[in-house]
Amino acid sequence: MNKADFKVMIFLATIIFQILPGFAKSDGSITPEMIKKYEQLLDLKGTDKALMNAVTNTTMKQLTLNREIYNNHNDVFSFKIKTEGITDQKSSGRCWMFAGFNIMRPGVIKKYKLPSFEFSETFLFFWDKLEKANLFLEIMIDNATKDLTEREMQKLFETPVGDGGWWNYFVALIEKYGAVPKEVYQETVNSEKSAGFNYVINNLMRHDAIELRRMVQEKNKKSAIHKRKEEMLADVYRLLVYHFGLPPQNFTWKYTDKDDKVVEKEYTPKEFYAEVVGIDLKEYVTIMDHAMHPYNTHYEINYCRNFIDIPNMDFINLDISELKKLTLATLLDSTPVWFAADVGHYMEKERGIMAVDLYDYQTLFQIDTRISKKDRLLTRTSTPNHGMVFTGVDLKDGKPVKWLVENSWGSKIGNGGRWTMYDNWFDEYVFTIIIHKSRLSEDVLKILKTKPSLLPPWDPMMTVLP
Repeated sequence: MNKADFKVMIFLATIIFQILPGFAKSDGSITPEMIKKYEQLLDLKGTDKALMNAVTNTTMKQLTLNREIYNNHNDVFSFKIKTEGITDQKSSGRCWMFAGFNIMRPGVIKKYKLPSFEFSETFLFFWDKLEKANLFLEIMIDNATKDLTEREMQKLFETPVGDGGWWNYFVALIEKYGAVPKEVYQETVNSEKSAGFNYVINNLMRHDAIELRRMVQEKNKKSAIHKRKEEMLADVYRLLVYHFGLPPQNFTWKYTDKDDKVVEKEYTPKEFYAEVVGIDLKEYVTIMDHAMHPYNTHYEINYCRNFIDIPNMDFINLDISELKKLTLATLLDSTPVWFAADVGHYMEKERGIMAVDLYDYQTLFQIDTRISKKDRLLTRTSTPNHGMVFTGVDLKDGKPVKWLVENSWGSKIGNGGRWTMYDNWFDEYVFTIIIHKSRLSEDVLKILKTKPSLLPPWDPMMTVLP
C-alpha cells in the first residue's frame, strides 16, 4: 500500500467516525456523541420549544384531547333499556359483582313497581372472601411439595384473597348463598375501601399457607392438616364479621312501590333470589375475544374460580365481530349484557366518552404507539380489568355506531354514571361478554361441548376484574 492510499484510508475512517458516532461503540451503550446529536435534532428556538413549554405546563389529556371527536359526540341512542339509579363500588375491586347485579336490577324494579332498587354487594363480598380463603388454603395443601419459586406458586401467592372476580364467581356465590337487598346488609367503611382489610387477610393467608405446607412436608395426618385449616378459616370468618358485620340468615323485606303500596315479607337469602329474580345463571356462557389463541375453541383457565368445588372459568373464543352480533341481539331483546373491558385507554370522564384516538398522542408527539389487540395481550399492555353492563345501542342503517354503558363508579363520573362507547372502542378494548345459551348458534354450542384446553393462571385473561 502506497502513502497516497494510506492517507485516503485514514481520511475515510475519520469521516465515518465523525458522521456515525453511534457506531463507534459496539456495546449498545449511549455515548456523549449520540446525546449531542439528539440535542442538535431539536428545534429549541421554534416548534420543539413551543411543545416543551406546552407539555410542561398542561396535563396530557388536556393537551391531546381530540376536539373533532369531542365536539361530534352525543349521547342519543336509538334503543335503550329503562334503568333506574347508578351504583358505586367506591374504592373496592367489586366491579364484576356490581355488574352482575346491575343486569338484574331493571327486571326487579319493573316487576315490583319500585322507584329504585339495589342488591347488597357487601353480602356477596363477605362470602366471596371466605370461599377464596378456603380455596387458597386447599390449593396450598395440594401443592405443598412444589417450590415456592415456581411461576404457578408465585402467581397464587401474589394476591391470595383479592377483591376481583369473573362471572363464574358471581354465579357460584348466588347459587350457594343467595342475595339480599342493600338495606338489609349495607356497606361498611371496609367494604367501600377494601385495601386495609385486604392487607390483613392476604398476609394472614400467606402465613397460614406456609404453616400448612410445613405440616404436609412433615407428613402430618390429613385429618390434622384439615382440622388446622378449619381453625384458620374460623379466624377468617371472625375477621370478616369485624369488617363487614354478621350476614343475615333470614330477613324482612319491606318496601313501598310506585303506587305507594307498602309490602312486607320474610325471606332467606336463597328464597329472596329465587322469588325476586329467579334467573338460572348456569344457562349463561362466557364468550371472549382472546386474540392470543385460536378462535372457535373452548378454553378454561387454571385456578380461575373462587370455590374449591366448582370448575375453573371456561369460555368460547370468538372473533370480536361475533361478540358484537350477540350483544346487539341480546340488547334489542331488552336484556342488559354483562361485559369486561380494558378501561385504561381513551376515556373522558366528564362526559363519559370511550373512543379510540380520543387522545391524539400520535399527532402531537409525531410518534406511533398503536399496536394490535393481540400484541397488547402478549405484552400485557392490555387485559380485561373492569366489568360493566351494556344497556343500549345507537344504530345507523342497522349497524352499531355506539353503545350505552352502565358503570359502577357512581353518578359523578361519566354522564351521570353512564358512558358512551363508540364502536371502534368495542373492537379494541372489549374482551368478554356473558350470553344466554339460547342465543348461540349450533356451531358455537358444539364448541361448548368439547373438552376445554387448559390455560395457565398467568394467562392475561386470568386478570380478575377489580
